[in-house]
Amino acid sequence: MTDAPSSFELLPGAPHSPVLLHVPHSSRAVPADVRPGIVLSDAELERELDHMTDSHTAEIAGRAAELAGVTPWRFVNRVSRLVVDPERFPDEREEMTAVGMGAVYTRTSHREVLRPESADPAPLIERYFRPYARAMTEAVADRLAATGRAVIIDVHSYPAQPLPYELHGEGPRPPVCLGTDAFHTSSGLLAAAREAFAPCGKTGLDSPFGGTYVPLDFYGTRAEVGALMVEIRRDTYMTEPGGPAGPGLSRLAEALAALVDAVSG
Repeated sequence: MTDAPSSFELLPGAPHSPVLLHVPHSSRAVPADVRPGIVLSDAELERELDHMTDSHTAEIAGRAAELAGVTPWRFVNRVSRLVVDPERFPDEREEMTAVGMGAVYTRTSHREVLRPESADPAPLIERYFRPYARAMTEAVADRLAATGRAVIIDVHSYPAQPLPYELHGEGPRPPVCLGTDAFHTSSGLLAAAREAFAPCGKTGLDSPFGGTYVPLDFYGTRAEVGALMVEIRRDTYMTEPGGPAGPGLSRLAEALAALVDAVSG
């Protein structure tokens, strides 16, 4: 059984680094006591994990941390987003609730039943979501206290072809999509990301996925907290869906390390 404190991990970086690499969707782990609440067969669950896991993103972040001149901090989710999705609002503010993908998913990537509509999300929210949110808030506060600022870089991936759950899947799907926030993504941060990822192909903005993750204690009020989402198209570094990584992974890790160094000074 996985309990909440071990469902995520904060991996320390350099004391003077303001950068926090956030990896929320890289795990395939579904704790044994959570599994009965998911109605899929084992084979169906594996297929869903293939589609919904941001495979190898923890490795990309880990390699980038090793390559960076100033080691960033890393906050890594160790359970699947099918347990809870720490980046979704747990209430009516979340637009993905419309397709059964709020903080606790009730639908699959193909809009089929994942959990019964009658399932109570509260136990999973209390056990996984809230401790995660508190720990991320503390991690950002710690960087602010230590360095006077924090830079959250969200590391994600997305499929080359839209999945049925996507609300905005009709837009461009560049090799690297940069998700931005009007308040927390500065022009300097965005320019640094465009330059760092130029060797990886074309970069785009906020399509097919937009926005950034900032803990609510700082959202819209603390300009010292910068944030950027990096969404990497999966066919540029792995075999889809859910397959092994390829040579593109090293290039992406180098690019991410370059971005970390650019914003660490």
